[in-house]
Amino acid sequence: MRWNMMILASCLATAGCVGNSMSERQDANIESSLQYDTVPCDQLLAQRNGLAQQNNLPVTAKPTFYNPAMGFGPFTPDMRSKAQRDSDKAAGEIDAMNRSIDRRDCGKPDNQKKKFALPS
Repeated sequence: MRWNMMILASCLATAGCVGNSMSERQDANIESSLQYDTVPCDQLLAQRNGLAQQNNLPVTAKPTFYNPAMGFGPFTPDMRSKAQRDSDKAAGEIDAMNRSIDRRDCGKPDNQKKKFALPS
């Protein structure tokens, strides 16, 4: 009976860390780029550049992942500062914007609108 109580207590203690774990919060920084596909290219480029400048990040920023000890990722509490968490979230948004920009070829000349005419 004592072992059962000890195991239950340890499970409850570690379950309290799961909601605030570093791996869970890092996964939340990854965003879908599909939400930016409806934004016009020039507006999306300006939004991405503004977000990068506001957070002192390059326009090619990608989310970073910190590797906790093997197997302890879900149980490692997130000890990053609020500024670091905000910067990592902005990097995830910038990465999603960049994927939408690349997919739609924003910022590149539109080669498909060239008019082809028959030789005269």
